[in-house]
Amino acid sequence: MFRMLRVLPLLALAALAACGSGRDLPPLPPLTSLEYHLGPGDQIRMITFGEDALSEVFRINDAGNLALPLLGTVKAQGLTTDTLGTRIADLLRSRNFMRNPSVSVEVTEYRPVFVLGEVQRPGQVFYQPGMTVLSAIAIAGGFTYRAITDEVAVTRTIEGDTFKGRATTTTPIAPGDIVNVFERFF
Repeated sequence: MFRMLRVLPLLALAALAACGSGRDLPPLPPLTSLEYHLGPGDQIRMITFGEDALSEVFRINDAGNLALPLLGTVKAQGLTTDTLGTRIADLLRSRNFMRNPSVSVEVTEYRPVFVLGEVQRPGQVFYQPGMTVLSAIAIAGGFTYRAITDEVAVTRTIEGDTFKGRATTTTPIAPGDIVNVFERFF
């Protein structure tokens, strides 16, 4: 009986630790596409062949739009760089600004990833293609001594829907993701 009373508090602590660790979260949905889709905060370079005035760096605003010379507001959110280049070329052609425009678009700065919780320097880190949970944590200074190091929670927005799920340190992350490193209780 005495032995049972000593084990009971340990079981309660283990259950409490599991609740705070994110182990009760569903697995994070995988990235659906390897193609990068533009979003608010991304900075792009638009190059229009033969038109230096239309070749410039632009940032996608909070509404997911670009403010472009001659064209005004152009929706960019959710598009790939190739699709955006085609859309801009079509607009230049349809409004009779150019006969046969050639437009290319590339991302010069991705929207950030946010790392919270038990890391040395919580906050914003700059996304790079191929980034994993562990590389984002490394940029944030690494784990604190209190961190749970095998699983984290990631909040991700996919096509307007927000998901929160459990992830490992090898999970690929996307721009705009929020990584939360949990604290262990013992």
